[in-house]
Amino acid sequence: LRYLKYTLDQYVENDYTIVYFHYGLKSLNKPSLKWLQTAYKEFDRKYVSKIFVLPSMIFKSLLTISFSFPRYKKNLKALYVVHPTNFIKILWNIFKPLISHKFGKKITYLNYLSDLREHLKYDQLNIPQEVIRYVASLKYVVSPFVRLLLFFFPPNSIKDKNKGELIPPVMKETVSYLKRKGLQVEGLFRRSASIQTIKDVQKLYNQGKSVNFDDYHDIHIPAVILKTFLRELPQPLLTFECYDHILGITSVESSLRVTRCKQIIQGLPEHNYVVLKYLICFLHMVSRESIYNRMTASSLACVFGLNLIWPSKGTASLSALVPLNLFTELMIDFYTNIFNSRTVPGE
Repeated sequence: LRYLKYTLDQYVENDYTIVYFHYGLKSLNKPSLKWLQTAYKEFDRKYVSKIFVLPSMIFKSLLTISFSFPRYKKNLKALYVVHPTNFIKILWNIFKPLISHKFGKKITYLNYLSDLREHLKYDQLNIPQEVIRYVASLKYVVSPFVRLLLFFFPPNSIKDKNKGELIPPVMKETVSYLKRKGLQVEGLFRRSASIQTIKDVQKLYNQGKSVNFDDYHDIHIPAVILKTFLRELPQPLLTFECYDHILGITSVESSLRVTRCKQIIQGLPEHNYVVLKYLICFLHMVSRESIYNRMTASSLACVFGLNLIWPSKGTASLSALVPLNLFTELMIDFYTNIFNSRTVPGE
């Protein structure tokens, strides 16, 4: 406890962030209820506004200190919980009414270690070796793309009962809605939407629920959700392995580029191929309505290029944008030609 206080006291007077790695929590390293009582007595009473104690053994030390003592929560900018269990999320929802809304917005769940890259300088973090080994072990079980789908959407919800396609509900629902009501909307995929609304919709999907986009009265919300889903995959839909091949598309003779694009696409894993085909088919439909929506294949490529492929390390350079966008434009423009020769069982 004294070590924890000493460590926090070095940071709490200024803005600070806590990253909590939940994987590895065992009976041997869980703080007990008695420990919490000791912690409460140890802190100076003048800092106490109200004590908040989770009736569980889950990350009590961090939450008790952060929730209970103004001195420690005042400058806390974010609390990232990596690899949270459903039990943690349920407990948080139960006790959420006891915590201020302002503080609640500081908590973010990250289901994969790679998600930290979007929030923090990942390379500067001192990540526990046990967590790193755990993440490495997952790679031998299932690809990152499928792992993400299986985490958010159980197999019985991923599987389309009519066609057997492995299309995530978030993609199926957004695409279906946009097909019905968004094909002729000017600037589709170029407009932004309320950040809070996007978070609310993501939360519904993460809970395995369906979303009725009619309730939001904004056609750009499903468009943003679709882009966000693709961007937040731990591995791009076109896979890291294809990145260098795609960069080489500009060095191919113009008359052979469609053929080369087709060769690269044919080499994708089955799940990636099915989802990509579903998406590009829809984008091809959007481009055919460009006289109304002003979204040509080139415009859509500029929007979706970096959401479909990015390098495994760092970010894509400015020079890489040209081949990445060109490759995406080819897929959209020549959809029928590129995707007509490979049929996946159950498609």
